[in-house]
Amino acid sequence: MLEKLFSNETVQEALQVIQTQFPLAIWETVYVTLLSSLFAFIIGLPLGVLLVVGEKDGIMPLPTWFMRTLNVIINLFRSIPFLILMILVFPLTRFIVGTVVGTTATIVPLVIAAAPFVARLAETSLRELNPNIIEMAQSMGASPLQIIIKVMIPESIPSLISNATTAITTILGYSAMSGIIGGGGLGNIAINYGYYRYKYLIMLAAVILLILLVQLFQSVGTRLATRSDKRLK
Repeated sequence: MLEKLFSNETVQEALQVIQTQFPLAIWETVYVTLLSSLFAFIIGLPLGVLLVVGEKDGIMPLPTWFMRTLNVIINLFRSIPFLILMILVFPLTRFIVGTVVGTTATIVPLVIAAAPFVARLAETSLRELNPNIIEMAQSMGASPLQIIIKVMIPESIPSLISNATTAITTILGYSAMSGIIGGGGLGNIAINYGYYRYKYLIMLAAVILLILLVQLFQSVGTRLATRSDKRLK
């Protein structure tokens, strides 16, 4: 089997696909991952803040029914497998993008799947904050909004960046799965060539590139989190 996998004909075909299709696939993967991450952070970070500040003992208590509903919705979307979620949101994707197939169309289910995940990660980061810092800000007369913007989020930056890195790598993995429904990127190549055409060498190359992208995002995120940590300065 190894002889067939690395035969001259197979290697030449793989090199041709790598040269002609992989550059665009890499760009599509990075584009979808970063754009989906951006929208997921825009939605998920405020939700994570609400989960912390809106609880009974928080700085801005919200109605119990609202907090329970918010938690149920977040847990509900987090529990749905991504492949099933992609199918469920087809009508919404078609309404927003105009189609359910293609690279851009995968951004909608990616954001819906990632936003609750980001919300929980943000909640975890904010709960790690020393409560004495919040009490000090309250004693100085800071409003809840000022505490959130000037105290809670800035003091949680290292943890938020670290968790954001985890979210981005997770979204990258989701983007690869979107190839099953016609999404672009490396996942699409891996499925089309590795699964449908049994071109395992091409699939292997796509998987290796996905792993390298994960390592790249993880390294950049870890470095940024370390640089932003005041305790290490």
